[in-house]
Amino acid sequence: MARRGAYAKGIAKREEILAVALDVIARHGYRGASVREIADAVGLSQAGLLHYFGSKDELFTAILVKRDEVDNADNTGDMLEDLVRIVAHNAEVPGLVHLFAQLSIEAADPTHPAHDFFRERYGFLRRVLAERIREGQVDGSLRPGLDPERTAAIIIAATDGLQTQFLLDPTVDMAAELAALLGELRA
Repeated sequence: MARRGAYAKGIAKREEILAVALDVIARHGYRGASVREIADAVGLSQAGLLHYFGSKDELFTAILVKRDEVDNADNTGDMLEDLVRIVAHNAEVPGLVHLFAQLSIEAADPTHPAHDFFRERYGFLRRVLAERIREGQVDGSLRPGLDPERTAAIIIAATDGLQTQFLLDPTVDMAAELAALLGELRA
């Protein structure tokens, strides 16, 4: 059934806010993108914008959820190659990388609005990567001696660590380094 009325308008406005916020943060960075700037860009007051999200932290968490949706829209089916593609894209949007890194640290606090997002995201990534590694071992594309769960955790840690290195030194080629690591896993 199609959603109608104020509810559908609210969903559409929320999606518009997230699309604009992705662009604002990508252009101005996490520190340079204020709630006021995002609100102005979508024609709302700050209070009006936060009506859709509850708080600044909930807004930023929703931005990361939207970023993941956008990043995963072009998946090819080869998760390892898709991961390298996404990391290469991240180099073009350092503000979003900074937002992700900052919120992931803050979300270590169980009371932070992004805590569940990051717990679920990392759990999902570990499970899916481990399964992809098992499949690669069966089809012969990945080395047979790898422990899938441990290797998945290492890939995620390497990806996050490369993002931190990139934020400190933008000459770090995150995608090339990740591709080299993943190349070591190939049979």
